[in-house]
Amino acid sequence: MASIIESVVDPFIAVGLLFASAYFYEVVPDSHYVILALLTFSLTFPGDSHLRDGRRVMVRRTALNWLLIAGALVLFGYVTGYIHYFAVPVLAVWLAGTPLALIAAHAVSRVALPRLMSRAGTQRRAVIVGSNDIAMQLARGIEENPFLGVHLLGFFDDRTPARTSGTTTGVRLGHLRELAAYAKEHAVGHIYIALPMVSQPRILRILDDLKDTTASIFFVPDMFVTDLIQGRVDHFAGTPVVAVCETPFTGVNRLVKRLSDIVLATAILILIAPLMVLIAIGVKLGSPGPVIFKQNRYGLDGRKILVYKFRTMTVCEDGPEIVQAVREDTRVTRFGVWLRRTSMDELPQFINVLQGRMSIVGPRPHAVAHNETYRQVIKGYMIRHKVKPGITGWAQVNGCRGETDTVGKMARRIEYDLDYLRHWSLSLDLKIILMTIRLVIRDAHAY
Repeated sequence: MASIIESVVDPFIAVGLLFASAYFYEVVPDSHYVILALLTFSLTFPGDSHLRDGRRVMVRRTALNWLLIAGALVLFGYVTGYIHYFAVPVLAVWLAGTPLALIAAHAVSRVALPRLMSRAGTQRRAVIVGSNDIAMQLARGIEENPFLGVHLLGFFDDRTPARTSGTTTGVRLGHLRELAAYAKEHAVGHIYIALPMVSQPRILRILDDLKDTTASIFFVPDMFVTDLIQGRVDHFAGTPVVAVCETPFTGVNRLVKRLSDIVLATAILILIAPLMVLIAIGVKLGSPGPVIFKQNRYGLDGRKILVYKFRTMTVCEDGPEIVQAVREDTRVTRFGVWLRRTSMDELPQFINVLQGRMSIVGPRPHAVAHNETYRQVIKGYMIRHKVKPGITGWAQVNGCRGETDTVGKMARRIEYDLDYLRHWSLSLDLKIILMTIRLVIRDAHAY
């Protein structure tokens, strides 16, 4: 959120003040003002509020940046004669007032952004594993940068407080064996492992324990590991970190994924609206009960969401124990058999996509009861919840659909889900969608 606000504050203030100055001097903005506004927007976007710099550095850099932009615009105006189309008082107020407005906005951002992120619930809870100099460096960086949206809860270490005195100033939360339970109980979003290379056996045990959580895990500093989920080297609070288990949908990727979901879901819903009406009539005439079946599933970060489907059974199970549908299941209605075979029962989930609960492509959501069962027996099961669940997924188009009557079948699904997280791209999403269309026509695993 801080990055988005930073990128748009400068251009909107610069363009807004141009039109405000014209309005103050009762000048009606014409096409020349519009062209100047577009040039200004392109030169100031994306903006930089210098949130991580000191106040004096922020003032100096903001003023200098605007001086360079204003100088370029004025020089261009004089060379082309374009400057004569503008009222001199308007330009004078705009050129002199914009840097002051930018500095004021950046100063307000320093105070308002942390509060907004806190109220919006966007701050991630974080813990650091290890009590050493690099851990202390990271802790200081987090505390000095409230705009990161991270709240540091404390440290985990097996050493006694006496052995770690002077290296960390944060709260010691417990031993390493207590980390996984604490992460689940307190909804920890980020875990930073600052253990040395010689601690590899301990690190592997920690990673093994954390596979039953949805926390994003980072190494500080570099560390050799295998089976990375969107592994990458990054910098956080001025400290190099290695992402071990992180969602692929961060930064621009998150925006691309969400925009593609909104555009495709909207277009598809418009096209299939008449079909959904006919299906609703068929469900209602086929057996008594509601048209839409609502069931709790695990969504992003393991939070419960409500997923919609056309009802295909004579029962609506959503309790602690749910019996999976099997081939020739007597609970499935005649009309439901066709819906399930063609995946038409999933069509209401495009509404879930617009709600932001699901994505068109992603790991298929399982019933909460099934999640609680399989997370205990399949390592890495909960990692699939690092992304929003999808209407279709990489596992489904590779034959992993239907009843999972053995742990091996579910484990194979999870392998495909984790492979999707490792190699996600927009082209992969499009490939899965096309493969799904082919499967809708004929799928031997659907019943």
